[in-house]
Amino acid sequence: MRQTQTQPTQYSNTRTSNYKCDGRTHCSQMTSCDEATYFLRNCPGVKMDGNNDGVPCEQQWCR
Repeated sequence: MRQTQTQPTQYSNTRTSNYKCDGRTHCSQMTSCDEATYFLRNCPGVKMDGNNDGVPCEQQWCR
């Protein structure tokens, strides 16, 4: 019996693949809720969650 090796499956999240931490920190600099959420979860120093509930830009993008 021949054993085959399998490669680990890589999953890509296309929604976040277009985003990168680039120094933007405010909701007015975002273009969508998805983008703001990516920045909140992945980028240091953002100022997009004033009430610290984990949802960014609630008045502008993430209603």
